[in-house]
Amino acid sequence: MTNLRNRILLIVALLVASGWALFPRTVVERVKRDGQFTYDTLRRVPLKRGLDLQGGMHLALEVDESRQAVANKSEALDRALKVVRTRIDEFGVSEPVVQKAGDDRIIVELPGIDAPQRATDVVQRSAFLQFQITDESQAFERVLPRLDQVIREQGAAVVAAAPAAGPGAAAATPAAAVAGLFAKADSGAAKDSSTQADSASTIPGLGEGRTGPLSKLVSPGGMPGEYLVAAADAQTAQRYLELPAVVAAMPPGKVVKWGTDSVVSGQQVFRPLYMLDSKPILTGEYLTDAKPNQVPVEGTVVEFQLNNEGGRRFKNETGKHVKDYMAIVLDDRVMGRPPVIQSAIGTRGQITLGGRDLQAAQDLALVLRAGALPVPLRVAEVRNIGASLGQDSIEKGILAMGIAMALVVAIMVYYYRFSGMLAVGALVLYVVYSLAVLAGFGAVLTLPGIAGLVLSVGIAVDANVLIYERIREELDRGKTVRLAIEEGFNHALSAIVDTSVATILTAAVLYQYGTGPIRGFAVTLIAGITASLFCAVFVVKTFYLVWLSRKGATPSTLSI
Repeated sequence: MTNLRNRILLIVALLVASGWALFPRTVVERVKRDGQFTYDTLRRVPLKRGLDLQGGMHLALEVDESRQAVANKSEALDRALKVVRTRIDEFGVSEPVVQKAGDDRIIVELPGIDAPQRATDVVQRSAFLQFQITDESQAFERVLPRLDQVIREQGAAVVAAAPAAGPGAAAATPAAAVAGLFAKADSGAAKDSSTQADSASTIPGLGEGRTGPLSKLVSPGGMPGEYLVAAADAQTAQRYLELPAVVAAMPPGKVVKWGTDSVVSGQQVFRPLYMLDSKPILTGEYLTDAKPNQVPVEGTVVEFQLNNEGGRRFKNETGKHVKDYMAIVLDDRVMGRPPVIQSAIGTRGQITLGGRDLQAAQDLALVLRAGALPVPLRVAEVRNIGASLGQDSIEKGILAMGIAMALVVAIMVYYYRFSGMLAVGALVLYVVYSLAVLAGFGAVLTLPGIAGLVLSVGIAVDANVLIYERIREELDRGKTVRLAIEEGFNHALSAIVDTSVATILTAAVLYQYGTGPIRGFAVTLIAGITASLFCAVFVVKTFYLVWLSRKGATPSTLSI
């Protein structure tokens, strides 16, 4: 009796634990209302739904080796995985999936996301932050003769790379392009993109008889190291400046970076270009926090904070460069117009984004908090999945599972009578235990996962069939009902365990080497097999022991 009491207590305890695991909870979830996503408080069973059940996007990321080869991609992906996971966690996605697939891919699944470009930008952004001082030595202008010679030596290759001139225009030679590379402009003529200049004002010296693509690059004055190029010619100018021979001819200790903002003068739009000291005074490795904000004067900003060591270094370096201009460089782009260092700066500062919206500041802040990617990533695959497909799949999955259970119940009760009813009782517990295991371990329920759950319903009674057939054989040999039940369970146990372990091992291989839906199928199959093994061997035998204990003496017959 003590053994029976312990068996009953264990079954009841597991049932209570399953009820607690599946009890509806209040959660904050991202939902879509009137075409807009918002966060709402919902009460639901804590079973995570996969991407195919609630819609969203699927990203496959790979190491980008277009610029340089990566020696150990697997190790680099391990480090990148932590950064990507931190960014996604702060992105505000409900129940995301971020995992490594093999040695060359990272899989990101974002349920409920309908802004794929924003999510892709957040994941891919390198977020390498540097603070660099603008060049005050006019080194760019002084190197012009050398650049002229270099581009002349490039000859036809450079001309072929440049866009064709308009109809009737004379072809520009490289020498002519560099000869007019810089034209001094009135310092007050250029204005930031946030303010539109008077339509009659222009930058003096712009396009005065020069047709070369680089002749549009001018120095507006006012800030050392700042230059402007017409937006229409920016791509061509960038192509010239990225030529290996031109890069090698640049002044030592200097580097050229493009700005992110645009500058408007009259009816023309310009892209800023900055020559900076190549050695940064500080990098983003010391950054501990970043928050978006909107202020009346600067507009949208990201306020950042450095740790104590970074604050000491920043204060020391900025103290040496008071009244100099400091560029804030993120991923090789100068953020906004470099501000003047008025005094030594400590642990706090801000990045001005000008007219950009608050969402851009939020995205920048979260990638800064998450840190820089150790290697560049590129999107190898992207899929968008609609939520309507997921709801339809859930409804059909529930219907399929209901039909499967009804057929199993009908067959077991018809064929095994009373013993079949015991198996049906165990089957009900099996479903509860399986769902509780999925909820307790935070498994993601996918469409293939539902298929695995439906499949395991049939497998769940397979063990009972083996046991019942063995009990029938023992009864046919003239053994008592109690002994036949005991012998039936003992002799069938090895076959049941062997088949269950073989199925679990197969599912484990699928989980190890599969991705997304395949893993969902493997998880639910493992949970189902484990629960079915417990219910068939332990629960059904407990039901038999309860029945035998109520009969008192050993009954003469068994409905099986």
